[in-house]
Amino acid sequence: MGQKVNPKGLRLGIVNNWSSRWFFSNKKIYRLNLISDSSIRKTLMKKLSFTGVTQIDIERAINKISLIIYSVKPGMIIGRGGKGLEELKKTVVQYLNKGEKNKESKVDLKIEPVKRPYLSAYYVAQNIAEKLVRGFPHRSVVHNAMSRSIEAGAKGIKIQLGGRINGAEISRREKYFEGTVPVSTIREDVDYAKYPALTKSGYVGVKVWICR
Repeated sequence: MGQKVNPKGLRLGIVNNWSSRWFFSNKKIYRLNLISDSSIRKTLMKKLSFTGVTQIDIERAINKISLIIYSVKPGMIIGRGGKGLEELKKTVVQYLNKGEKNKESKVDLKIEPVKRPYLSAYYVAQNIAEKLVRGFPHRSVVHNAMSRSIEAGAKGIKIQLGGRINGAEISRREKYFEGTVPVSTIREDVDYAKYPALTKSGYVGVKVWICR
């Protein structure tokens, strides 16, 4: 068996930064904050999926929580006159005050634009998954995504599909490569993401590695 390691986890502190940046020595607070971060990220990713959100970073201080949202369409989150941003802030505040004893007094939201979306593994995986759900032929979808990533300036891209591809009787895995993706070289900036596509015949898993 191959010993698989998450490409992002392998490069933490060397190429990649932590997506949650805070420290509390109290074990109970640490546990609650970790669960809270995970749920906030999951909820916002689902709610803002139409805006092409690729990453959410969370920074905490004693009386403050900052959320940095990286989006392909930042204008759709901000809304007309910042209306959407205010609604989003209310949602986060309600969520934080619902189940936490250590209530944060201030929530700060920052929206960062993603200038080259096809260099983000999460965006590419989400894009492929959405097209598979709509019934597009998988090979043309994958090859189109790979060529767009290479055009955007990627050194290489690897895509893996797993499940009942095209509604086949038996599930299988298919891998597609273009360029070079050195997964063991720690100094290489390799972005990785996985995304599930719920098709008519069941789930198809999409995994994407992009060497930037």
